[in-house]
Amino acid sequence: MADQPNPPRRISPSEPPHYAGGSVFPLSDAEIVTLVRSALDEDRAFDDVTTLATVLSVRHQRSRLVARAPGVLAGVPLALAAFRLLDERVEIRVDAEDGTSVRPDSTVLFISGHARGVLSAERVALNFLQRLSGIATLTQRYVEAVRGTQTAILDTRKTTPNWRRLEKYAVWCGGGVNHRMDLAAAVLIKDNHLVAVDGDVAMAVRRVREFTDQPVAVQVECDRPEQVRAAVDAGADSVLLDNMTLDQLHECVALARGHCVTEASGGVTLATVRAIAETGVDRISVGALTHSAGALDLALDFD
Repeated sequence: MADQPNPPRRISPSEPPHYAGGSVFPLSDAEIVTLVRSALDEDRAFDDVTTLATVLSVRHQRSRLVARAPGVLAGVPLALAAFRLLDERVEIRVDAEDGTSVRPDSTVLFISGHARGVLSAERVALNFLQRLSGIATLTQRYVEAVRGTQTAILDTRKTTPNWRRLEKYAVWCGGGVNHRMDLAAAVLIKDNHLVAVDGDVAMAVRRVREFTDQPVAVQVECDRPEQVRAAVDAGADSVLLDNMTLDQLHECVALARGHCVTEASGGVTLATVRAIAETGVDRISVGALTHSAGALDLALDFD
């Protein structure tokens, strides 16, 4: 059975389709319904010719959504909404909430309702759940790989357009930490910004400070130790150590220690992340969490 931090709960047909386990889910009830209904419309789920032709409207069916592989769940509220939008009287028992680790043959949901609704909602429910759970699962693997160090695993902005809040939420479910949500959320002076100011790190940092009278954290992307020294001297709050060797990371961590936060990035894999963490960096950002995660193997089985 899955690890269950909370006992299974039964969802009444009248309960709105939202994440009842807490307020952390990034979409409101209305946003969930809009997103899931759009996905159902894309799939023509309300005109499912195969199901309408073969299954009687009075047929009632019990089923369970199960894990076929080990992983971490994310996106359960979206799956609930898909089934409920096809059958408003469907009864669902949630055995594994978002953030729960599941093992093969673990039950995620028990579903009891009209067979037509369950069948027509199945693919959309699984698409949401498999994609987001895949991100959560990959994130957990990175987090486990650096366990025992002081390094946090972060995501990036390399997300599916219009899915950023969901994908960053999935990273959170897997134990990762969210980097800036968007371009307005924080300052990150990258290599091309520096090119545009002729490589003058101090000027770039100063211009940020002058741009706003509000406190703002400033991060500078660096690809060599000399830039780290300049960023520290300019008063940067964080340095992003991009595509550096382990020796360079050790050197830059020493330069920045006591002055600013260090973050490594660039080409990080499960095979290399532990060694990077052991250089003493505070954070490691991994684009692969969202742009290269596979789907978690989940399935819907009729009793």
